[in-house]
Amino acid sequence: MKVSISGVRGIFGNDLNLEDIIYYCRNFSRLVKSKKCIVGRDTRPSGEIVTNVAIASLLERGISVYNLGISPTPVIFREARKYGSGLIITSSHNPLEWNGLKFILDGRGINESELQYMIKKDKFQREKIGTETQVDSDYIDEAAKVIGDMKRSSKIAIDVGGGAAFEVAPQLLRKLGCKVSVINGIPGKSTRGPDPTNDQLSELVQASKKTSIGFAFDLDGDRLVVVKNGKKQSPDVTLGLGVAGALEKGYKKFVLSIDTSVAIEKFIKNEGGQVNRSKVGEANVVDLMLKTKSQAGGEGSSAGFILPEFNMCRDGLLTSGLIASMVGTKQFDDINKFMEEYHQVRTKVSVDSKLHKKTLQTLLKKMRKQSSQIITIDGIKSIIDEDSWVLVRQSNTEHIIRVSVESNDLSKAKSIEKQVTKLVKQSYEESR
Repeated sequence: MKVSISGVRGIFGNDLNLEDIIYYCRNFSRLVKSKKCIVGRDTRPSGEIVTNVAIASLLERGISVYNLGISPTPVIFREARKYGSGLIITSSHNPLEWNGLKFILDGRGINESELQYMIKKDKFQREKIGTETQVDSDYIDEAAKVIGDMKRSSKIAIDVGGGAAFEVAPQLLRKLGCKVSVINGIPGKSTRGPDPTNDQLSELVQASKKTSIGFAFDLDGDRLVVVKNGKKQSPDVTLGLGVAGALEKGYKKFVLSIDTSVAIEKFIKNEGGQVNRSKVGEANVVDLMLKTKSQAGGEGSSAGFILPEFNMCRDGLLTSGLIASMVGTKQFDDINKFMEEYHQVRTKVSVDSKLHKKTLQTLLKKMRKQSSQIITIDGIKSIIDEDSWVLVRQSNTEHIIRVSVESNDLSKAKSIEKQVTKLVKQSYEESR
């Protein structure tokens, strides 16, 4: 089981059981000052039973629950602003046998201090039982207002992967004036995996050859992958397009996670904007946005564009609308050409979670001998030159260590990835 600011996740019935659901929901209830909580879930097989137990746990603690049923993560985040808190039953991009809990307070994910408060054991006093209400959302109308008028009508193919975005994504794009064709539109049924970032998206790739652009969503609708002209784009391109949309609206102050493409940072600065860098993780990006009063940003590894005035989370739905509204414009073409000059290579190494820290400590000693510029705000980032870097960090959501590399030379990026991955494996062996 993984417990972090990204939430609680595990294989249901294995390292995540009903006792865990009750434990963390009870602890979360102590942070819910409004005594109201919006709840929604994705389409995982275990979603209904986990949701029922989670709701019962909140009701027991005197929390009134407003149930959205199957609903995308961005929609639940948006609604949480009205109720004061939110709970999402999802494991995002993880395999179907996984499930988990994602917690929302004041419209944002929980931060590090709140996480520590949730983990500690405590006794509970008896509370008056809360009430449960079924509710709907105005997300589509609200998102359409933020996106604004379309520059031109676009023909778009979307693959919702049988996930929670099966209704909202096509309805939003159609409201904007797009002609939409849907792949894997039946909830709970899909010909591909839950994570579009790692899937070939064969059906969408073929469909995109006959459309202006293609979009793929993960199971809970917060991650977005762009497919253009029959080619799947990198997560950083998706974020870059979202950033270009924000720049077009006049936003200048951004926060990018430390693993986000340097191309996006350079593009922002070329347009007169400024950039702050945060630790990886949606909650960390949002936390720095609030501290620096930034207007937009996100993290490249998850293609996560964030517009805090609308939603303090990765919002694949809103991002798809922003990108669709820019298709065929100069800004759309400019960011694509700019980002084509850079190449990202990302891989992961299976490492026992108990040895993550020790492995990274061993690796840091090796990397200091090879690089003069090391950044350690989140994992180990080595700046090789102004156009090349490598970042090694433990995952918040999986039992792995991630290796991310970028360069304006693809062969150089692949060479760096190969060398550093070898060092990670060596460090792991030495740490065992």
